[in-house]
Amino acid sequence: MVDRYMACKSGGFFTPSLASLRSRSGRSIINGNWAIDRPGRYEGGGTTFTYKRPNEISSTAGESFLADGPTDEILDVYMIHQQPNPGIHYEYIIPEANVISPQLPPHRRPGEPFNGQLELTDGTDHEDENLHRETDTHTGQSTGTFPVIQPGRFPSHQPDNQVPAVQPPRRNREHNWKQVGTTECTTSCGKGLRYPIFRCVNRISHEEVSESYCDTSTKPTPEEEACNIFPCPAFWDIGEWSECSKTCGLGMQHRQVLCRQVYANRTLMVQQYRCHHLEKPETTSTCQLKICSEWQIQTEWTSCSVPCGVGQRTRDVKCVSNLGDIVDDEECNMKLRPNDIENCDMGPCAKSWFLTEWSDRCSAECGAGVRTRSVVCMTNHVSSLPLEGCGNNRPSETIPCDNGPCVGKVEWFAGSWSQCSIECGSGTQQREVICIRKTEGSFDVLNPYECSFLERPPSQQSCYLKPCGAKWFNTEWSTCSKSCEGGFRVREVRCLSDDLTPSNQCDPQLKPEEKESCNTQDCIPEIDENCKDKYYNCNVVVQARLCVYTYYKTACCASCTRVASRQSRFLGRR
Repeated sequence: MVDRYMACKSGGFFTPSLASLRSRSGRSIINGNWAIDRPGRYEGGGTTFTYKRPNEISSTAGESFLADGPTDEILDVYMIHQQPNPGIHYEYIIPEANVISPQLPPHRRPGEPFNGQLELTDGTDHEDENLHRETDTHTGQSTGTFPVIQPGRFPSHQPDNQVPAVQPPRRNREHNWKQVGTTECTTSCGKGLRYPIFRCVNRISHEEVSESYCDTSTKPTPEEEACNIFPCPAFWDIGEWSECSKTCGLGMQHRQVLCRQVYANRTLMVQQYRCHHLEKPETTSTCQLKICSEWQIQTEWTSCSVPCGVGQRTRDVKCVSNLGDIVDDEECNMKLRPNDIENCDMGPCAKSWFLTEWSDRCSAECGAGVRTRSVVCMTNHVSSLPLEGCGNNRPSETIPCDNGPCVGKVEWFAGSWSQCSIECGSGTQQREVICIRKTEGSFDVLNPYECSFLERPPSQQSCYLKPCGAKWFNTEWSTCSKSCEGGFRVREVRCLSDDLTPSNQCDPQLKPEEKESCNTQDCIPEIDENCKDKYYNCNVVVQARLCVYTYYKTACCASCTRVASRQSRFLGRR
């Protein structure tokens, strides 16, 4: 069992040797069950071991296990080797009593570890005693004997045929690294960190000397340890004030106040009763960014926009700050803004009939027709007549006209256009165009040749009601793949837009089928007219399977041919 620090090194690598760490219960921690672990950190024995294994090509150094204590069970180091045992080197550190925290739990017995340190209960210099007893005088490291095993078994003692490891010669070491204390904890509460402090001391007098007297390669690496792990006192965490609820005048602002507590380097939100020993800050407050501006009427109402009837009049309304400056309307309360425009009624207006000139062209080229003009009732601002309206004496909008009798005049006559050929997209519409001769009160239909000297009106024109959007288009079906017994035929289906370009806007559920079955009827074999059954009971010949004989095949030709055709189709399906 190691209290604070333990390190052990094996003298070989993969082929010469391989170290393994196990507990007394048989659980493998590192390199167990004939598997080689990667270098890294492994949990075991109540602590964490750092496993290092140098590169076997570039280094001849052995493996190493390094761990902070204390361990809570006995651990065994085994070595599997194929050459003479290279040995195992180990070292450990026991801290002095003067670095032990005086706050010991009342239930701990003297000698037990506390916070990773061991309390020394008497005045004996145990460190010096251990160094005298276990220090390798040649390497400056403590040396111990550990069980060694051959591949394939784990003996509890060294085999009789095993060559003993050659131990290096010992020499006295006058100075050694010693833990003299720890650094200050990084925090006073809420879990901080501290590190052991190692100094070079004289082995006999324990006086600190220059570090040049000690071997720097054997100086232990300071490992961090937790300290002051108890939670910090709760405190009120105050958030920032929100914006004022109003841009001017008296408003309110809010902020968030939470009770928090620091533990394990994290700030946690806790229940508010833990902060009752502190006065809780206010969460709301009044605020006023500035004095609100007000509306002022700058001018009187203007004259009405019309001399009669209903018009409008305006006035100038401005938003003025408390300093007398004109500011944007948003600075004032828009709900209180005075009207700056309103309707005004100047009384009824006089109205008159307004007329255009008669048209110059008669509506008929021959016979009786009419000439037209426009008539409208409008307000007359110039007239001072007290009229409420134009009255019922509306002037006439038509006048008769006559360009003389129609005597055998030939002309094209066009009927009305038909409906568009399609409901959407580009289509066509038709109309009848005939050649006629007009007479007084009637007309005669003539051969189109009679009107050939006149320009013929079009009988067809394009029409477009609305866009169709994307639609499914498909080709004709292909020829069936088989003439009987069930084949299939295919066609290509595409989604095209109005301009006949590929689109993905078609409804997939309306997509036409691209493949379908065809010619599902049975295949009827072509039977020679001379191939007939000569006997009425040829079905018995078929059932008795006598069609394989030439005589029966000829005598019952039709029946034997049909059964042969059915058998060939059955084999084809298989």
